Amino acid sequence: MPEKKPIIIANWKMKLGGKESQKLALAIKHNFVNRHQVVICPSFLDLIDMGQILKNSSIKLGAQDCFWETEGAFTGEISPKHLKEAGCEYAILGHSERRRHLGETDEIVHQKVKMALSAGLIPIICVGETFEQRQEGAKDYVLIQQTTKALEGISVSQDQAIIIAYEPVWVIGSGQAVEPAEAEAAHQVIWQTLFDFFPSELVKNNMSVIYGGSVDSDNVSSFTNLQNTNGVLVGTASLDAKEFIDLVKNA
Repeated sequence: MPEKKPIIIANWKMKLGGKESQKLALAIKHNFVNRHQVVICPSFLDLIDMGQILKNSSIKLGAQDCFWETEGAFTGEISPKHLKEAGCEYAILGHSERRRHLGETDEIVHQKVKMALSAGLIPIICVGETFEQRQEGAKDYVLIQQTTKALEGISVSQDQAIIIAYEPVWVIGSGQAVEPAEAEAAHQVIWQTLFDFFPSELVKNNMSVIYGGSVDSDNVSSFTNLQNTNGVLVGTASLDAKEFIDLVKNA
C-alpha cells in the first residue's frame, strides 16, 4: 500500500450548538498546522456557517450523513446535492450509532454510498463489530460483509475516492481504544476485501482505511504509524480545540 497523506476526520455528532461549533471551528482554524488532511463534520444546522468559516483554509467540510436521493418527498432527510452546495466534500455513512439507533441496514448504507459518489462526495463508510460479534469470533466476517454490502456493484472512477473507517462498536465512546495490532489485523481484512472488488491500482491510489474509536492525542500516533492505516476518525477528542490540535500534531 503506498504512503498517503494521513486523514483526520472530526465527528462532532450531536454535541455542540451553533455558537459552540463556530467558536471551536475558529480556534482549530487559527491554530491549525497543515500537516495532514483534516475534515470537520458538524451537525447539519451548522454546515452553512462552518462552510464560511473554513472557506479558503485547508480544512475540509464533511457531513454526518446523507440521503440516497438528491430530491423528492423525503421529509427530514438531507440531499447530497444540498450538502455539496453547503461546501461539503465528505459524508460519514453507516456510522454504528445510526445502525443501532435508527435501524440503518447494509442495503441502506449501500444506497447512500452510491448516491454520495454520484453527487461528488467522498463517502466515509463505517464498518465494525459489536462486542457480542467479537465474543463469537465473527469480527472478520462482519467486516467483510459490511464492506462488501456497501460496495458491491458500485463503479468507482479514477477521480473518485472512498474511505473505510473501522470503528469497533464496543469501544465507541468508551475512552478505551483497541490495541493497535488488533486494528492492523482488522484493516488487513478490509484491504483484502477492497482488492477483491476493485483493480489493485484503484484501491492503492483512491481508497483509504482509517481507525475510529476512542482516539486521542496520546494514542493517535500508535494508529497512524500502522502500515495499513491512513488516518483516524475522531469523536470526543475533536470537541476540544487544544486536544484536537495536539492530536493532529501527534498523528
